[in-house]
Amino acid sequence: MKIALIDAGIGLLAAAAAVRRLRPDADLVLSSDPDGMPWGPRTPQDIAARALAVAEAAAAHRPDALIVACNTATLHALPTLRARFEPDVPVIGTVPAIKPAAAGGGPVAVWATPAASGSPQLRGLIDEFADGVSVTEVPCPGLSDAVEYADAAAAALAVAAAAERTPHDVRAIVLGCTHYELIAERIRAAVQQPGMPPLILHGSAGAVAAQALRRIGEQSAPEAAAEGIMTVIRSGRSAALPAAALAYNEGRLLQGRQVCALGARP
Repeated sequence: MKIALIDAGIGLLAAAAAVRRLRPDADLVLSSDPDGMPWGPRTPQDIAARALAVAEAAAAHRPDALIVACNTATLHALPTLRARFEPDVPVIGTVPAIKPAAAGGGPVAVWATPAASGSPQLRGLIDEFADGVSVTEVPCPGLSDAVEYADAAAAALAVAAAAERTPHDVRAIVLGCTHYELIAERIRAAVQQPGMPPLILHGSAGAVAAQALRRIGEQSAPEAAAEGIMTVIRSGRSAALPAAALAYNEGRLLQGRQVCALGARP
């Protein structure tokens, strides 16, 4: 079994690690676009074109499923990707986990990139899944870039600024960018109020990984399963995980497995 994941940068690590935890034996293909990132400021047409190019590079390795591990790419490129690859290869998108967060009753904060925060698409998800629940959209300028380059100082400043914009009574935070899941505990520590119940963070990686397995008729496997290999593609070129990825638990988990150029087994 082989699962491919695409994103502009290392935001795909969270979903890749979730797949790895569910199926240690799965082969992974991680395809990103460092030459063209960030995707957020680009036009929808440009995002779709770049996402398709990254997906084509991954598809050359004949995956059983393709995860679009990026909220922006899901928003602007999912129809294009599904038209190109389905039904042969199921394509699984990523959207902010507003539905499960709102199920807890709120108040809820949605941390998102400046491009996504306040957008009609995000507002549509809130209207659909959080009717009657207090939801605050919190733009997080610079946070995804800080995470992408493992700039701890910049990330700390961006998290602190977003925490200041987050109401003190929120019970849950939706991590509306896949990059944010890599620093979830730092976000929790910045927002958690003394004397309040533990803050609940809602990411998308676990649900997306599980959905990918369901789409191809697979289930989770025991930790004792044979370890799969990992192929890394960056802007169409075979590569290793970037150094910044190893600043995060998810990157270290993946790097600890067998990493092979061009998908060849050692």
